[in-house]
Amino acid sequence: MKIFSFCHFLRPLCGLVLLAASSRAQTPPPDAPAVSLPALVQEILAGNPELKFYEAEIDAARAARRASGALADPELSVSAGRKRVRDPAGALRGEGMTWSVSLAQTFEWPGRLSLRKSLANGQIALAELGLARFRAALAARARTLAYGLYAAQEKAAAAAEVAARYRELREIFLARDPAGLTPLLETRVIEAQELALQRRAASAALTAQSALVELNQLRGAAYSSPVRTTAGRLLFHLGPAVEEALAAARENNFDFRAAKLELEQQGLTVSLARNERHPRVTVTPFLSQENAGDRERTFGLGLTVPLPVTPRGGANVAAAEARRRQAETAVVVAQRKLEREVVTAWLAFESRVREVAKWAPDSAEKFRDAAALADRHYRLGAVPLATYIELQGAYLEAVDALHDTKRDALEAGLRLQELTGLDFNAVEIAP
Repeated sequence: MKIFSFCHFLRPLCGLVLLAASSRAQTPPPDAPAVSLPALVQEILAGNPELKFYEAEIDAARAARRASGALADPELSVSAGRKRVRDPAGALRGEGMTWSVSLAQTFEWPGRLSLRKSLANGQIALAELGLARFRAALAARARTLAYGLYAAQEKAAAAAEVAARYRELREIFLARDPAGLTPLLETRVIEAQELALQRRAASAALTAQSALVELNQLRGAAYSSPVRTTAGRLLFHLGPAVEEALAAARENNFDFRAAKLELEQQGLTVSLARNERHPRVTVTPFLSQENAGDRERTFGLGLTVPLPVTPRGGANVAAAEARRRQAETAVVVAQRKLEREVVTAWLAFESRVREVAKWAPDSAEKFRDAAALADRHYRLGAVPLATYIELQGAYLEAVDALHDTKRDALEAGLRLQELTGLDFNAVEIAP
């Protein structure tokens, strides 16, 4: 009992020494200047290398449209030779040059070129739709990653802060060679808490590093480029009613629009297959001349038409009809999937926004101040170890819960905007 009382007498004195030492400690300088979330998103949208793929896809579709509206190139044929003319007795009557020139031009059946142009225009629309979808998904992913990086950095900082408190306590307890059962057990508890928090801080730092690597890839920068984000205040606004969201999604959703456009393309493909059952006509004007004795010159016009004797045309129409029926089914499936995803995202966003509204703006700061207050009073002997550990853990749990809830709300809001195509300002970033 005497040893126990003596240790409790020394603890306030040691706490004052540690408090003075920790007040002189300075936070290490940041690795990079802080960047706001909107600025980081704009940088990613401006410099993402994958955008060039979709832009090149649009250029390729436009080039294909120019080619689809043009007739086939004319074919020029030239031949030359030498001719000898003999009479029935075998005597040579004449000898000279002979040559011929012909030009062949193929003409499509009426309506075929316009169908091909319509198909090419549909490919351009699909390519532009793909670019717009990628931009929307990229912006949403950039916002989610940027806030995830910020949240991971905040979690790592909070865990490192609490771990540093435990480390200071452990060092001072070991320095005074604790005697007695209770001080020894308290020292072991503090050592265990420090180890657990070091692992927690390392895990949060690894999560931040993973988000940083993906962000740098989206920016087109080196994977190790340091980035610090400042989230500001995330203000969440409730979205439209679920019926309004469903109606907007049927009109604006990228995947659903692509499925309907693909159905239109298949309808045009059927019409083109039926049109291609009619033959193409090749017109061939020609000129030939012979100079074997007498000079002979021939002008003429040839006409070539393929004979549709094989069942290839009917088979192409049947295949196009089958693909059109598949596209019709794909539209129905896409609509069902879209409605399910919209309702799910709407419910998730509404739930997360209401959950975020329950948090006070300074909730994390209040728990942080309470943890710091418990640290000071524990070193002074006014707070028991159980209360100290509980408050430190409550601070970390509050930080994790706050950032996880905001991240979930952010993801749900951005997902709902992406699905519906409505910019209802689900998440507003205030300074």
